[in-house]
Amino acid sequence: METRPDVFSVLLFIVVLHSVAASPSYSSSSSANLSFTFYAASCPSAEFMVRNTVRSASSVDPTIPGKLLRLLFHDCFVEGCDASVLLQGNGTEQSDPANRSLGGFSVIDSAKRVLEIFCPGTVSCADIVVLAARDAVEMAGGPAIQIPTGRRDGMVSAASNVRPNIVDTSFSVDEMIKLFSSKGMSLNDLVTLSGAHTIGTAHCSAFSDRFQKDSKGKLTLIDTSLNSTYADELIKQCPADSSPSVLVNNDPDTSFMFDNQYYRNLLSHRGLFQSDSVLFNDERTRKQVEDFANDQVGFFESWGQSFFKLTSIGVKTGDEGEIRRSCSATNT
Repeated sequence: METRPDVFSVLLFIVVLHSVAASPSYSSSSSANLSFTFYAASCPSAEFMVRNTVRSASSVDPTIPGKLLRLLFHDCFVEGCDASVLLQGNGTEQSDPANRSLGGFSVIDSAKRVLEIFCPGTVSCADIVVLAARDAVEMAGGPAIQIPTGRRDGMVSAASNVRPNIVDTSFSVDEMIKLFSSKGMSLNDLVTLSGAHTIGTAHCSAFSDRFQKDSKGKLTLIDTSLNSTYADELIKQCPADSSPSVLVNNDPDTSFMFDNQYYRNLLSHRGLFQSDSVLFNDERTRKQVEDFANDQVGFFESWGQSFFKLTSIGVKTGDEGEIRRSCSATNT
C-alpha cells in the first residue's frame, strides 16, 4: 500500500496535542515547557535550516535517515533528549562500544554551523537532533509530524550510563518492557518504535547470537525462530571471516523506505534481531505486530504519538543545561 506522508500531517498534529492534554506525564514534566512556536521570534527559519541540511545529506547518502533516527534513540534513552550523545571525550557516551557505530554526527554539526551563523546561541543541539530525526523519517516516506522545541543541552555524558539504558538486540520482551516503562513508555510505544528498524543498517555482530560456528568454522543457524532462507542470505552477507565493517540492511525488502514492511517481515520470521523476532513470538505484542503489518496508516498514526513521547523523555528546559556553541563540547 502506498501512502503520502502529508496526508497525516494535520491528523498527527491533532492527535499529539490531544495526547499531551490527556496525559499527566507530560504536564508534570519539563516537556510541558516545550512549544510549537519556541523559535518563532528568535530563529523563525530554524526548522527550515535543519530540514534543508538533512535533505542535502540524504540526497548524497541514503543511509543518513536511518543513522539520524538511531542517533535520536541513543540520545533520548540516556540522560533524556539533551544531546549528551554528541559530546566527545574520554568516558563520554560515544566511547561506549554500543555507540561507536553511531552515525549522522556530521549532519547535526552541519545544521548547527548554519544555525550559529544566522541565529547564534539560540538553537540547542538537542532540538537539532530531534528535528533532524523527525525530518529524516518524513524524507524516507514516513509521516510528517509537528514536534515542539525548546530543549536545552545537557552537560553530563558518561559511558557508564549507556548500557543500562538502551535496548540490546538480544533482549526479551520482558527486558524491553522494563526499560521502556522506566522511560514512561508503554507496550504500544515499544512495538511502534521498534518499527524504526524499517530503515537503517546493522553490523553482523548485532545479530551474531542467532548463529554459531560449526566444526568447519562455518556459520550455522541456531535460532529456529528465524526463517531459514533469510538466515542463509544473512550468512552469505556475514560469513564467519567477514570484516567488522560489513553492514546488513535492517529491512531486506524496502531498505531505505520508512513503511510498515518491518512488521510484514516479522510475520514471515525475517526480523533481523532477536529483539525484533520476539515481538511476533510473544502473545502480548503479536496482535499489534499483525495490525501494523496490515495497516500502514495505523502504524503511521501510532508512530506520531510514540515519537512525540520519545522526544519528550527527560528534556531539559528553562534554566537547565545550556545552549552549546558546538555540539561536540560543552561551553565551559
